[in-house]
Amino acid sequence: MARRRKGLAIDGVLLLDKPQGMSSNHALQRVRRLYQARKAGHTGTLDPMATGLLPICLGEATKFSAHLLEADKVYRTRVKLGEVTDTGDAEGEVIARQALPERLDREAIEALLTRFHGEIEQVPPMYSALKHQGRKLYELAREGKTVARAPRRVTVYDVRPLGWEPDGFWLEVRCSKGTYIRTLAEDIGREAGFGAHITALERLQTGPFDSANRVTLAALEAMDDDARLAQLLPADAMLDHLPPLAVDAETADRLLHGQRAAVAAGTLASGSTARLYLDHAFLGLVEATGATEIAPKRLVDTAALASG
Repeated sequence: MARRRKGLAIDGVLLLDKPQGMSSNHALQRVRRLYQARKAGHTGTLDPMATGLLPICLGEATKFSAHLLEADKVYRTRVKLGEVTDTGDAEGEVIARQALPERLDREAIEALLTRFHGEIEQVPPMYSALKHQGRKLYELAREGKTVARAPRRVTVYDVRPLGWEPDGFWLEVRCSKGTYIRTLAEDIGREAGFGAHITALERLQTGPFDSANRVTLAALEAMDDDARLAQLLPADAMLDHLPPLAVDAETADRLLHGQRAAVAAGTLASGSTARLYLDHAFLGLVEATGATEIAPKRLVDTAALASG
């Protein structure tokens, strides 16, 4: 007898407002238990100190979470000048101090920020989840070890001050995937001549999602089942950047059985990816393999959807 799968076939995307002091994985597991979902995954880790938008995918939506991992992000952060910590944030130990002037030169700092626009190189911090020889860097860092890390190229589309304080400032950062805001703040502080670390970090946007409809764990826990389900967005909400493609039942059946199917010339550019629909129902992603042919790329489990 086949083993019964645990949990319910719940599908969708939840825009969680992650609280401070909680790991992304802990937040994920709390959400999964509330929905009693079979499958769940988040779409880009936030440090425990960080707050804000953490989209969580449930069920069939997990198949498409990579599109949010690859998406651009927007953050708000507070940069404290004059102190460097071993983690790059307020949770670490101060390892260097530099006296600040009585009044910060705002014009000089604003001019400095423009040097961090565009494509830049970052050395990933030791306190990160990247791996070295099978071990996470933060595990090595906690043992007092440091290993060489190759610089990575990331893109900062915009970095602008939101407010000023005697020992630092607030920034809004629009950036590509893989950008470490802690490292950005450290680099800015180094160039300013004072050193720096961040004392607050909030993610405001990831891909097509902003903070407008995010929900806290406390609010989610207070809801009944129907209200919680109403918080879920459909899986294709993550994929608005891809063109839609509607097909008939015969074509959909071929694709769902792993076969290629014909489409009208000019429907899609060869090599491009599209969202697949049958009668407005989202079936997954297909790829154009030629001028008049598409192939399944990542499809939903229609049996799982039907059972949910």
